[in-house]
Formats: sequence, structure tokens, C-alpha cells
Amino acid sequence: MSLTESQPTATHAGAQASFKTRRTFAIISHPDAGKTTLTEKLLLSGGAIRAAGQVRARGERRRARSDWMKIEQERGISVSSSVMTFERDGITFNLLDTPGHEDFSEDTYRTLTAVDAAVMVIDAAKGIETQTRKLFEVCRLRDIPIITFINKVDREGRHPLEALDEIQEALALDVTPMTWPVGMGSDFFGIYDWKAKRFMTSGEGRGQRCDTVVEVEGPTDPKLVDTVFEKVLTELEENVELGAEAYPAFDREAFLEGHMTPVFFGSALRDYGVEEIIRFIAEFGPAPHAQPATTRIIRPEEDKVTGFVFKVQANMDPKHRDRIAFVRLCSGTFKRGMKLKHVRAGKTIAVSAPIFFFAEERELAETAYPGDVIGVPNHGQLRVGDTLSEGEEIHVTGLPAFAPEVLRRVRLSDTMRVKQMRQGLQDLAEEGLVQIFKPQIGSNWIVGVVGVLQLDVVVERLRTEYATEIGFDAVQYNTARWVECDDDSILRKFIETNPSSIAMDRDDRPVFLFKNAWEVSYVSEKNPDIRFRETREIVHTSIA
Repeated sequence: MSLTESQPTATHAGAQASFKTRRTFAIISHPDAGKTTLTEKLLLSGGAIRAAGQVRARGERRRARSDWMKIEQERGISVSSSVMTFERDGITFNLLDTPGHEDFSEDTYRTLTAVDAAVMVIDAAKGIETQTRKLFEVCRLRDIPIITFINKVDREGRHPLEALDEIQEALALDVTPMTWPVGMGSDFFGIYDWKAKRFMTSGEGRGQRCDTVVEVEGPTDPKLVDTVFEKVLTELEENVELGAEAYPAFDREAFLEGHMTPVFFGSALRDYGVEEIIRFIAEFGPAPHAQPATTRIIRPEEDKVTGFVFKVQANMDPKHRDRIAFVRLCSGTFKRGMKLKHVRAGKTIAVSAPIFFFAEERELAETAYPGDVIGVPNHGQLRVGDTLSEGEEIHVTGLPAFAPEVLRRVRLSDTMRVKQMRQGLQDLAEEGLVQIFKPQIGSNWIVGVVGVLQLDVVVERLRTEYATEIGFDAVQYNTARWVECDDDSILRKFIETNPSSIAMDRDDRPVFLFKNAWEVSYVSEKNPDIRFRETREIVHTSIA
């Protein structure tokens, strides 16, 4: 091979160098484990915001900066994935904050297709909870490396060894503790980093926020002896010794393969452990990964730009009725103003005003690299699952849609606002918040959701964003399944035979509405040629 052939172009080399400095990660947890608080503190530490909006504070301070939706601010929960970018020490961090509430798990699952790593937040007292376990399994299916943060150690909780053993046994993961709590609850003095020999504590006294870092020789250092209760220090010394023997040393390869999780103890509320997580992600976190697609694997070092839409959000700015498609870049160097092929539509679009998100602030994205997430304003052309490319006919795979567990018929208060209601439901369906079904018999649409809290969000958003009041009526159905068959004539006959149970989703795919689990089993058994699918891959075929 000649020298010319072996050297990448200047642009290509620059792209390679840039994507290797990207760290794109999500934060996952069960509700109330402290995920939003940790997100705020990471943004604060990275300089993306000036003050953390603590979700348990009062008044204006209650409003978490990453929770922009009114219902999120009122209830102190996250119900929509947020994307935030910040830079620190030459590393660009793309942080994707996901809904913790299980009723919004579908949004979370799709967001996990756009990240390279995840921080799993666990409450020190409650341990691994249901939603945490579900999200972990999604990460495992995608081989996403996981960093564990055991939060709220400034309160009374389970023994650190018990917490580590639970992760190891319940999740079948090797664990390697990176830091250790010095005491807990009322006896909490700080965090000990046994690798770097550093003691993180507070100069304001026990229970206050972390503001002091003390370099120490080890657990018996006089600086610790003079500060920490003797019983707490004795236990720390024993735990450090036991931890070194009982758990394997950190292995980056095992971590990147998803077999090992580094564990950090801390308190997001009091700023313990936040700095350690950022430093770890910068040093050991994975660079952007290769992305599976219909015809081949897309690699980040490629010259040509490709990206996929993993989320669509309507009305982030109510004054402008905007629609933002969140695009994860997979390869190439993106430049503002580029013309990219919208593969599903078979059309070329000019991306003239792409944006980066800095919590509440936005900034034009002049250049972006693999791993970056950009917002593309549009008027409904882009959907979740769409692929953008520099001309190649390719579709990114791996984005799931799930059969809803709750079905309701929409009731409109003012029949003159049918157009606004349908537009609003279409918009929310494109976001992935709800699924809409149009029955073969009857004109009232049926809304499908994973959890009932989503219904409250639908009502609130239609009222505030579309000036339309709706309610919901119960239906005789409790679940839906997409129906497929290799023989079109058999499928057509099945649909004609069951008109009262058939509806079409927003992509005009047939759906069978079931009354109960028994009917699912019965109809499936009676129609062996028909496939009734609980999930489907979101891969849009060309409409050109």
C-alpha cells in the first residue's frame, strides 16, 4: 500500500480525532432514586447551567433545569427525554436524561439506542428496583457499558457490601468499587477514593455539601484520624481491605463489553461523587460505537454523514410551535447547511438551522461529529426511526415500538375542534408519547399508552399547546397487537372477518384490539398463519 493510500484525508483525520472526544451517555433509574438531581449536578459541574434546580426545593427553585415541560415542573418528575451538551477539559459530553417513571419507558428505550454508555442510579436504601432492572436489561441487550452510582449515602441505607453484592447477584455483573462512603446517615463524613487516595468531605461539617478534597496516604492517615469518628474509620479500613480482596480490579475491556460495572458511592444532592463520575466517563467512557443498519454496519470513522431520528418533540417553545427531531450522528462530519437525503421520503433536505441543547439554552450547531445529538427543526417531515444520509439508501435499525397496555377512546369536549385534536394527537404520536389507532368501525380514535400517567400528559398538553379539551372513555379492549402475515390474501381475509376488532395505526399498519389475555391466546391459536406482534422495529420504507 502506498503512503497516500494509508493516510486519511485531513478532513477524515479531523473527524476521527473529534468523534473520539465525544461521550454520549444516558442516566437511568427507578423514580425518586435521584436521577434528575444527578443530571443537574453534572450539568452544573460541566458549566452548562449556573444553578442546579433542585427538584425538592420550593417555589422557583423546584424547577429542575432539564425539566422544561410544565407538567414536569409541577410534579417534580421527568416525563420526557432531555438532551444536553457541555464541554469540559477537551471532552464533549452529550447527556441524555430519560424519564424515570415506568409509564414513559418507551421513550427511554428509544433514547438508549442513541447512547454509548449509561449511568445507573440506585438508591442506597432501596437497592435495585423494578424500573432499574427493566432498563438494565435493555442496556444489556444493546451491550451498553454501565457505570453505577449508589446515591443518597448521606442518609441511612444498606451496608455498601450488601449493595455491591445485590448488583453482582441480581444483575449478573462483575462489580468493582471505585469509591467508598466514610460512614452513612448521621455518621456520614464523606467519600474515600481508594485508588486516587483522596478524601472528599465538607469544610462546613457533617451533612453539608462536598467542598473539600484532602489528599491522604490511606485509611489510617492522620488527616482522617483527626476528622472521622474512630468506629467509622475502623469500619472504613476493614471495608477497603475486604473490598480489595473480594472484588476484581477495574478492567476497561470488561467494562466496555458490558460485563463489569464500576461503582461510585455518593450523594448527588450534596455534590458527592459527581466529579468522580465526570472524570471517569472522560477517561474510560466509550467513544461513539458502530451502528447497525439494514444493509451494513455504519462506522463512526466513515467520511459520509449518516444519522437517525430517535426522538421528536413538539412545542418545546410554545411561542413558535416548533417541532424538533433529535438526530444522533453515526458517521461523518456534519456542517450546518448540509443537504442530506431523507431516506424514507426519498427527498433531499437542507439542514440550515441545526441546534445543540444546553439545558434551557440553544445554540446553532455549526459542526457536529459522530456521537453528537443535534436538533433539526422541521414541520412534521421527520419521524422517529428516520435516517438521514449523504445520499445512501440505508436505514438505521434497532428502534423499538411497543404494544400499548392501556387503551382509551378519545372524547372531545368541543366538536368544532376535531382538526386541532387530531393534529395534536398526531404530533404526540410522532414524539412516541402515545399511539393512535383508527378503528375500522366508528370515527372516534383510540389512544394507546404504556401507563396511565401518559394520559394525564396528553390531556395537559392538548389543553396548553393546542387549546383543546379532551377526556377519555373506557373501551372493551385492554391491549393491541400488530398483525402480519406472509400471505396478503390470508391477512386481508382475516381483517375482513374481524372488522370490529381491527384498527389502523398512524402508519396504516393493521392492529388487532384484544379484550383480554385469554382472547390473545385464543385468536392466536385459531389463526396460526397470522403473527400477532407485541413489538415492532421502527424502520420506515421509502414513500418516494
